Parts: sequence; structure tokens; C-alpha cells
Amino acid sequence: MKTDNQIQQDVRDELKWDARTTASEIGVTVKDGIVSLNGTTGHYVQKTAAEEAAQRVAGVRAITNEIKVKFFDFSFKRNDQDIAEAAINALKWDYSVPEGIKVSVSDGAVTLKGKVEWDYQKEAAKNCVKSLMGVNDVSNEIEIKSNVQPADIKTRIQAAFKRSADTESEGIDVAVDGAKVTLSGSVHSMAEKNDARWAAYFAPGITKVDNNLSISSY
Repeated sequence: MKTDNQIQQDVRDELKWDARTTASEIGVTVKDGIVSLNGTTGHYVQKTAAEEAAQRVAGVRAITNEIKVKFFDFSFKRNDQDIAEAAINALKWDYSVPEGIKVSVSDGAVTLKGKVEWDYQKEAAKNCVKSLMGVNDVSNEIEIKSNVQPADIKTRIQAAFKRSADTESEGIDVAVDGAKVTLSGSVHSMAEKNDARWAAYFAPGITKVDNNLSISSY
């Protein structure tokens, strides 16, 4: 079982390994396996990349991302009108994002609203705009409208876990209530916890996943 100091060093090393992050600007503290990220980055995409890097480290139980976005290079700055127009065009040209997504921008913070049928479409919309020049935050308020749910949805999710090379299915319990799935039990890493969430979200008709999986040591 890793100590907090070991996890802290591993997160720092992973931040240096990930070319998308500015590791020298990011502070890392760890308590009981919970990682806190702080400091500043030059763009929102670097902030999210730092969180993704921490999620890949074994032993991390949870992450709080308190990194602030500060445009060190003023050529990155854009006014809200320019950001909104760029976001609308980016969404329009992304095959994974359906029509009807609404965009609003305030002081560089983008808010997305609308309805889609699948969670991957919601995530695709966020990924589509988060790397645009001038964006310092993305609030994804897109709703998922339910499809018809098959009766054997629980069996399908469990089968998806077993097919995944990255998910240890033995410790995961699945409960289905309407269009909501609740995952409980334990896995070995944040990455495995996220993989389980995605596998559940890809099931037809699922609009919400409560991921209550805990992180256990090997």
C-alpha cells in the first residue's frame, strides 16, 4: 500500500511525463490518498490534463482540482463573443455532437446546455470547446434524454466489465433503477473507477451513473 508521500511523488512524476501540463506551476498535496492540485496553468486544457494525469496514478482515491487558469501569454485571450462563435462552429463540425447544443460565455467561462441521447455526446461537446483559445472553464449542463431501456441492462453492463482489459469486474456490484445505474464495491485505481463508469454509461437507455466505487490497495 502506497504512502501519501509516495503517491505525491508519483503524481508529480506523472505531471512531468504528460507534455500537456506545466508541472512546474502545479502544486500537489496528498492526505489519505486524496490528491489536491493547486497553482496556475496557462489554459483550461492544461488544468484538465493535470487532473487526468493524477487519475492515472495507482493509490489515488479522489482528486480536488483547485488549479486556476491564468493566461500567461495574452495572445491566448479572446473576448466572449469570439469564444462563443468559435464554440458554435466547433460543435457544428464535430460528428459526435448532435444539433441543438446552446452556448453561453461569461468572462471566458463556457456553459453548454441542451439534450443528447448518450453520455459520450455530452462529453464530446465539452471536449470540443475546452481547448479553444480564451476558454478558462467549461460548465457542462447538457442533459441526457433516456432511450428505451432493455430488461437485461444489468447483465449487459456486467458483461461489458468482463470484456474490458482494464476493469476488474469481480469487485463491482451493479444496481439499476430506471435509467440510473449505481456502481458499488471496490477497484484498484482511479483509472479503473473511471473505466467502470464509462462502461455503464455506454449501456443503452442509461442517463445517470452514481459511481460509488471505492479505491482499495492491491
